[in-house]
Amino acid sequence: MQARSALFDLYGDHLRPRGGRAAIAALVRLLAPLGIAPPAVRTAVSRMVRQGWLHPLRLPTGPGYGITPKAARRLDAAGARIYRTPTGDAGWDGRFDLITLDPPQHRGARAKLVANLGFLGYGAIDASTWIAPRPGEGVDALLVEAGVRYDRFSAAHVAGGEQLVTRAWDLRAIGEAYEQFVTDLTPLVSALGPGTDDERAYAARFTLVHAWRAFLFRDPQLPPELLPQQWPGTAAAAFFDRHAGRLRPAADRYVDQCLRT
Repeated sequence: MQARSALFDLYGDHLRPRGGRAAIAALVRLLAPLGIAPPAVRTAVSRMVRQGWLHPLRLPTGPGYGITPKAARRLDAAGARIYRTPTGDAGWDGRFDLITLDPPQHRGARAKLVANLGFLGYGAIDASTWIAPRPGEGVDALLVEAGVRYDRFSAAHVAGGEQLVTRAWDLRAIGEAYEQFVTDLTPLVSALGPGTDDERAYAARFTLVHAWRAFLFRDPQLPPELLPQQWPGTAAAAFFDRHAGRLRPAADRYVDQCLRT
């Protein structure tokens, strides 16, 4: 688990509901159970400040860092997808959001754009054409910031549209990844009973959420009519919800303890 990625998880899952700020000493304490050393935490924090995700501030408990508006938007969007917060939508309207763009020439910029579009739920038909089952929040700002020329269209789902889906996403590989997620995490969470201490429960839940968050970059959360029958993601989501909820109280106690110290 990399320090920067863990910090995104920490701010999104625990600190955002608590004001989105924490002292650097608390950040070090909260990542220690994950095996992340203090120098790695400080280096990752400095990098996130340079990238516009965090800003330094002074707290009663010492120097600290809070999330920027840019980070708040990203974390809120991620949180809604991780916990599948109801949006009030009546369902899929049968249309895809279609983007055609000129890919960046620089490999690093191109890789960053691919990752960010994937996070927003878009899949690539080819290097210049991307689709999503619904418009990605902030996609226009993302493309403008990337400096690429692009056009967006709303395309109706027509007969044979499933071929577009299979070109844009490898549903078999995603389904297998969901099955592997349950297989890998079952021994960790099943070993934790009512008597488990708060730090151990916090570390296990953190690992669970961290592994689950990786699907934000892989699974566009397609509507049921575009998914195979007996989609493994459904069982994996139920597994995640059950154990994330069960371990939440102990994890919250540990976080509050670290923030008070």
